[in-house]
Amino acid sequence: AEAAELRERLRSVKHTVLVLSGKGGVGKSTFSALLAHGLAADEAKQVALLDIDICGPSIPKMMGLEGEQVHQSGSGWSPVYVEENLGVMSVGFLLSSPDDAVIWRGPKKNGLIKQFLRDVDWGEIDYLIVDTPPGTSDEHLSIVQYLSAAHIGGAVIITTPQEVSLQDVRKEINFCHKVKLPIIGVVENMSGFICPKCKNESQIFPPTTGGAEKMCQNLNVSFLGKVPLDPQIGK
Repeated sequence: AEAAELRERLRSVKHTVLVLSGKGGVGKSTFSALLAHGLAADEAKQVALLDIDICGPSIPKMMGLEGEQVHQSGSGWSPVYVEENLGVMSVGFLLSSPDDAVIWRGPKKNGLIKQFLRDVDWGEIDYLIVDTPPGTSDEHLSIVQYLSAAHIGGAVIITTPQEVSLQDVRKEINFCHKVKLPIIGVVENMSGFICPKCKNESQIFPPTTGGAEKMCQNLNVSFLGKVPLDPQIGK
C-alpha cells in the first residue's frame, strides 16, 4: 500500500535527477541550486528541488529561503517557492533555528525522506532535482528504493579534480552500478581558478591523477564538463 501511495504521488514527476558524490564539500548543493535555476529559466517547465541532506541542509540558504516555513494543506505539505515554477523542500524549513542539529539514526532519516516524497504536494513536475548528503548509506539507499516507484532519469555525480575526491567518487559510481541507478555523467567542480586581477588560471586542486575526465575514461562513464572556482558563486 505504501509503495502504491508513493507511486501515485510520483506519477506526476516526469524526470528525476539525483545529485550525488562520495565526497563532502565538492559543491553538490551549489550545483543542485544552479541546475534547478537553470532548468526553471524555461518558464514552461515546473522544477522541484528536494534537499535530503538531513544533517547539513544548505539549500534554504543557497536559494535565499532561510527562515521560511512549510505550510500544510489538505493535499499535503506545500513546498516553498522561489519562482512560480521552482519549488523547494528541505529539512531546514522544519528547524526552529538554522543552528539546530538533527541528531537522528537511520530509520528516522528514512522516514522523513519517505514523507518528503509522499506528503509534499509538488503538483505536476517536469524535473525533480534531489540534493543528497555525501556517501553511500542510509539516505542514498532510501531515495533510490523509494524512487524506484517513479522513473529515475539518473544521477549526476560531482567531484573536484584531486585524487582525494576522486577516490570517494569511484565508490559512488560503484554504488550506482550496484543499485542499478543510471549515471547521467560526472561534473568536475572547482576546476581551475581564473584570477580576476591577472586573468591567469591556477589549479587550486591539482588533478594529479588526470582529474574527472581521466577517471570517466577509465570507468566508461560520461564526462559532462568542468565548472571553475568562481568567487561570484560564494556571494
